[in-house]
Amino acid sequence: MTRGGQGLARVAVVVRAGAAPLWWLGVVAAGAGAFVPGLTGLRIGALGGAALFLVAAAVVALTRRGRYRALARAAARAGRNDVLQDRAVTARNWRRAHRWWLLLVFLAALGSAWAAPVAAGLLLAGCGAGLWLKAAWIGRLERADDVLLWVRVDWLKSAGRPTGRTVKAYRTTGIAAGDAAPGGARRKLTTAA
Repeated sequence: MTRGGQGLARVAVVVRAGAAPLWWLGVVAAGAGAFVPGLTGLRIGALGGAALFLVAAAVVALTRRGRYRALARAAARAGRNDVLQDRAVTARNWRRAHRWWLLLVFLAALGSAWAAPVAAGLLLAGCGAGLWLKAAWIGRLERADDVLLWVRVDWLKSAGRPTGRTVKAYRTTGIAAGDAAPGGARRKLTTAA
């Protein structure tokens, strides 16, 4: 396997790409569900939804951490000919590959409001919050080792699983590479005073 000429996407950006859509679709579905009486009633639906939010955020944030750590420990330095994908391109590719799935879960969350108002919307929002927490955790890993973690674009099945079976290893660059800060957030531009 050659080390050059591969397209690389930031691991934290791939993880973070689904956070905003899931969060906002969940908030909208929960808000719409608040106007539906439902079978369980609003109070029970909201309490159940709050519990689902916390459980989903914790599960999503904590799953597969061992795999992330193992891939990060075995990461090789990126080659001179590797191409670093922009943050916006990575996020757009993930969202485009998952748009129908996002629409389906949103419609399911809206439809489930007839049974338990607000609950499924808060579950979706919890998944989004969990992805943000996981990306922040990856950012702490990156800062601790003073590197940024990258994954080959061709190993990302449907542009979205940085710990999937097709991912064999990560690559690393210096902390200043690319246009995203550790954790995948947009890099803040500093201006000279």
